[in-house]
Amino acid sequence: MTAPATMTLAARFDAAGLDWIVPHWPAHPAVRAFVTTRNGGVGAGPCASLDVGGHPLRGDDAHTAAIVENRRRIQAWLPSAPRWLDQVHGTRVVSIDGGAAEQPAEPIQADAAVTRRRGTVLAIRSADCLPVFLCDRDGEVVGAAHAGWRGLAAGLLENAVAAMGAAPARIAAWLGPAIGRTAFEVGDEVRDAFIAADRDAITAFAPGAPGKWLADLEMLARQRLARAGVTTIHGGGMCTMSDPSRFFSYRRDRRTGRMAALIWIDPSAGRTGDAEREAA
Repeated sequence: MTAPATMTLAARFDAAGLDWIVPHWPAHPAVRAFVTTRNGGVGAGPCASLDVGGHPLRGDDAHTAAIVENRRRIQAWLPSAPRWLDQVHGTRVVSIDGGAAEQPAEPIQADAAVTRRRGTVLAIRSADCLPVFLCDRDGEVVGAAHAGWRGLAAGLLENAVAAMGAAPARIAAWLGPAIGRTAFEVGDEVRDAFIAADRDAITAFAPGAPGKWLADLEMLARQRLARAGVTTIHGGGMCTMSDPSRFFSYRRDRRTGRMAALIWIDPSAGRTGDAEREAA
């Protein structure tokens, strides 16, 4: 049975038996966003079931066919085809404001995107790296970032905030599922890269095994966002590595799938609050 269009996105997912995550954050009513889990797809094996794949799509014919079907299932909930990125753990942010006819044949190489165009869906793939949603208070611009440690240390989130073209104090951020602070073991080079840019980053690292550190990716993201002037930060607390029934994790499984984080401005919603706020 099709859920009524008047239901919130979270309620529609629940009615459809999907455990996908709708952010609870002070976004403008026109802003829509959700993160898939590993459930609700057709894949098998270590990539079961809702693997959205990478770029380029890799695997045997059956695996590729499953990814195509999984992306089709996700798109059924969206106003347009998602704008997937070719993610490279860098700091490039791309503005996507063209219509569907202007979509390139191949995904753009970048790790974050922003848009002011209603109905344009930004898409991030992750399996331990931190997906970050951004929106301005007026629902005029949204962004999505794929914050792995390399991009985060090099300034990806600061670049994304700047690319939005809105006052940072009027931007809200939401942190999606990522590897948690008790599971993300790193070497000195990771800790040193963050501390070199910000001495306060030392508080995000705790001693691990000999010669290793446990890194708090969420804290590091919050610190970077705060340095960029964004103080309204929600989400977090969902560890991909420790919840194999719900999340893919590269650190845990090595061979694994990817989840999708998607955000857009509803083309049918008014700008003065006539659309419902989402909650999860």
